[in-house]
Amino acid sequence: MAKMRAIDAAVRILEKEGVDCAFGVPGAAINPLYSAMQRRGSIRHILARHVEGASHMAEGYTRAKAGNIGVCIGTSGPAGTDMITGLYAAIADSIPILCITGQAPRARLYKEDFQAVDIEQIAKPVTKWAVTVREPGLVPRVFSQAFHIMRSGRPGPVLIDLPLDVQLAEIEFDDDTYAPLPVYKPAATRKQIEKALEMLNAAERPLIVAGGGIINADASDLLVTFAETVNVPVVPTLMGWGAIPDDHVLMAGMVGLQTSHRYGNANFLESDFVLGIGNRWANRHTGSIETYTKGRSFVHVDIEPTQIGRVFNPDLGIVSDAKAALEMFITVAREWRKAGRLRERQAWPAACQDRKRTMLRRSDFDQVPIKPQRVYHEMNKAFGRDTCYISVIGLSQIGGAQFLSVNRPRHWINAGQAGPLGWTLPAALGVRAADPKREIVALSGDYDFQFLIEELAVGAQFNLPYIHVVVNNAYLGLIRQAQRGFSMDYQVQLSFENINAPEVGGYGVDHVAVAQGLGCKAIRVTDPRDAQAAFATAREWMAEYQVPVVVEFVLERVTNIAMGTEIDNVMEFEEVLDLPVDDTPVEPPRMLLPA
Repeated sequence: MAKMRAIDAAVRILEKEGVDCAFGVPGAAINPLYSAMQRRGSIRHILARHVEGASHMAEGYTRAKAGNIGVCIGTSGPAGTDMITGLYAAIADSIPILCITGQAPRARLYKEDFQAVDIEQIAKPVTKWAVTVREPGLVPRVFSQAFHIMRSGRPGPVLIDLPLDVQLAEIEFDDDTYAPLPVYKPAATRKQIEKALEMLNAAERPLIVAGGGIINADASDLLVTFAETVNVPVVPTLMGWGAIPDDHVLMAGMVGLQTSHRYGNANFLESDFVLGIGNRWANRHTGSIETYTKGRSFVHVDIEPTQIGRVFNPDLGIVSDAKAALEMFITVAREWRKAGRLRERQAWPAACQDRKRTMLRRSDFDQVPIKPQRVYHEMNKAFGRDTCYISVIGLSQIGGAQFLSVNRPRHWINAGQAGPLGWTLPAALGVRAADPKREIVALSGDYDFQFLIEELAVGAQFNLPYIHVVVNNAYLGLIRQAQRGFSMDYQVQLSFENINAPEVGGYGVDHVAVAQGLGCKAIRVTDPRDAQAAFATAREWMAEYQVPVVVEFVLERVTNIAMGTEIDNVMEFEEVLDLPVDDTPVEPPRMLLPA
């Protein structure tokens, strides 16, 4: 045992739990933590420009790599309240991040002292656990428990609030014997898996819906193995996109009202059985439950017991970590195949593949100003299978999800349920901090980009290069499209004549100048024929200057992106491509029936 400040013990526990990077903003009430990090020198710190930005950086850091837990740090009062949006985004998508806030000394609590807000109570609804530590001797136990809670069951964020005098108090702590607490994850039983497999085996047109829980469990390879073993097509949710490669023969397309493929909705509507793994039946995926469930039975596998039956009651519910469930699914399916019990199916996967080849949307528009579909067309040409895309909300995200291609887990990183504007930029910085090598391309509309645009300076200061594609129509595009239902176009235009930048042509903010002023590089593209040259230049600048590079595309002002009120009622505003079915045998990227 050794005597040390409680905050020094906390930093040593962070090290033992694998933390090597943190994002935050120092302040008087949290300076002891910074002093402890400086003494140890083991945790890299990235200084944010806004504490909400730090929380989104922490989430991007977590989501970039299996096992990561992002840490965000702020002082007392508004620093904690600024992080509430980040905590909400994290808990909504089951992402573990640790938020650490400073607090006024214990004697000043509940006396309306300067910045002494009760962040514990404020944060409770958007965390798995929020606690103000009132006894110095509890600091090591609280940090240990925080990591146990974040990693156990359904992952999620934790907030630890540390009064100034608690941080500074001396305690006894033995870091030589410290060990992380065992993580609890429920696992499906063999009997449960056999029942689910019997239902799948009996179905004529089954689908697997793959949710973000599969990616959280680092079980994407197991998903693909299982799908290939039973030869059943897979529908990834938006949070599960990348769990099966887009170019895999069993990837049947995304389903939903907005971020969906035409062939994905068509395949789902033909199905008669759905096995959902690690998903939550989000309303943008399902539309109305009546339409979504009609004519099909369901099995739902989820790590959180109260998630099963929350949206609708499945025919069978299984509480299990996705990895544990998929391991058992594979074991049983292989045994059944060897014994001749597993149903052989070819017509249904082939029909899904035919729809995937033929039910497309057009993206090669060549007019000026640029149509957004053409931007995604050019992105697909410029960026390869290993590109990691980051986006959050709006027509930019919806269009990107309809047209881009994602082929690896953790290569589509998106705030799904909360969707806070401004999330994209700091999340991209967090991903870059976690992985210095992968190609990172963020995608924002102009409004999302402007929300936390100051964080570009963080990328310049700490050399966190990535490409940020901004599709600029000087509109709150998704809200304008929604306002069509009210026959209005009200307070959603961002356009104005910029007296300092007439070259932006009434689009208002000069994003190129702002990005350059924050220490980054930027290019404006007004003709789609210049897109590939712009992307090539962006890559060169990233390599040379090691800063974020903004590639702004000036779009036509008004574009309606395909979406609808039901999965069988998606309105296509632009030309679609219904190609003839080619009967010529196609060599699949993966085998239809594994050996």
